[in-house]
Amino acid sequence: MKALIISTNRNIYPEPVMPIGACMAAEAAQNAGHDVRLADLMFARDPINSIRSVIKTFNPDVVGLSIRNIDNNDLCAPVRLFEGPKEMARVIRQATCAPLVLGGAALSVMPRELLAETGADIAVLADGERVFPAVLEAYASGKGPLNIEGAAMEGTAMLKDGVYVSTPPARNKSEACFRPPRYEKWLDKRRYLSMLSAAPMLTKAGCHFECVYCTYKKLPGGVYELMDPAEAAHEIERLSKSGFRDIEFVDNVFNSPPGHAISVCEEVIRRNIRARLHTVELNPLFITEELVRRMERAGFAGVGITAESASDTVLAKLNKGFGVQHVIKAAEILRKSSLPCLWIFMLGGPGENEKTVRETLRFAKTYPKPQDAVFFNIGVRIYPGTGLERIARQEGLLSLSASEMLEPVFYLSPGLNFDWLFRGVESVVAGNLNFIDVRSMQSRHLPRIRRLFRMLGIKQPLWRHTARIRKGLRLLGLEAK
Repeated sequence: MKALIISTNRNIYPEPVMPIGACMAAEAAQNAGHDVRLADLMFARDPINSIRSVIKTFNPDVVGLSIRNIDNNDLCAPVRLFEGPKEMARVIRQATCAPLVLGGAALSVMPRELLAETGADIAVLADGERVFPAVLEAYASGKGPLNIEGAAMEGTAMLKDGVYVSTPPARNKSEACFRPPRYEKWLDKRRYLSMLSAAPMLTKAGCHFECVYCTYKKLPGGVYELMDPAEAAHEIERLSKSGFRDIEFVDNVFNSPPGHAISVCEEVIRRNIRARLHTVELNPLFITEELVRRMERAGFAGVGITAESASDTVLAKLNKGFGVQHVIKAAEILRKSSLPCLWIFMLGGPGENEKTVRETLRFAKTYPKPQDAVFFNIGVRIYPGTGLERIARQEGLLSLSASEMLEPVFYLSPGLNFDWLFRGVESVVAGNLNFIDVRSMQSRHLPRIRRLFRMLGIKQPLWRHTARIRKGLRLLGLEAK
């Protein structure tokens, strides 16, 4: 089969992200014997004409459309990111009669709604590197993909009594399912590196945490499927030798289970791999001095902690699985290390009030190191099927049906006044140069700053230079107001 995969993500803020899922699906399909082309629209000047052109020249038998995000998760300035792929699907239908297959992270969140919006034939809901080749085989056989594990389509037994039922996610990943693709084969490597993008790397599937807002599809029993640490180090070395010196672990939580993270670091140390490693997915519960020492020696250039709050009340309501004592302990351990840290907080969740907000702001002013950065977001995006949806409905804050929730809808605690919260965050960010918010992450100056940093040889991650960047923008009168 001739398979065309189109990566639709064009969001360059805070940096362009290499489409790991689309590349893995493309490589797996090619390894299965199919003729595959990947059209990455990240840097396309005219994405619609790019789609028309590649369909005309390649004449695919099947078209895959990879959708990364439904919206930008910004309560203050929401953007419907699915509108771009919706228009692209319309253009694809005009240009070819080939079946249209949806994939990407967004499909695991709201598959039925995206199928309806785009008019696609089938959605790949899990493990695209396994499911997409199976879909291609089904089309090649002439039978069609009616009962493929990890995929779903309208008009079949998957829609029962008005309730959407998807097939179970694929299980028993092999090492090949974790192996990072040859990004240089599928993407414009030079463009991504010029924008200081890191190569994404997965080492596991699964998560045993039950955060109320999370859309991550859990494996039964909260188990993990883990990549062998030696194999992970081998792939890191391969990426580094291919020119990707910045490598970011995009596991749902990098340091859970903690023993696996330590083993990966030890293998990197043993091989003496010279790469700059990153992750912004550390859980405070499993931050230890031993882990931090291993990460330093392995070559980590920066880490991020998704603390979300420094209030026990809010952390309990979010069902984070840790308390403030764990957040403080993590901060104390990191203060003794050389690792800069990005602290990530989400204000306005269940149980939030003025007192709990002040607790988080007080932590942010007290515990992070001077070279750390602190990020604040306001409000929590509500997605169907999450604990947060249930809470919002119980509190009378949500009346939309699940099918209407493609429109960005956010939870903001009834114990808070939005204007008070917005002004408070605005004030604290203005008064602390190492603090940032959504507006900072979407500054129109970031692409030029990244190019300048690359010319000057300043290394990733960009956020560790937050104070210097903001000071320079402020002196030039360019900081967002």
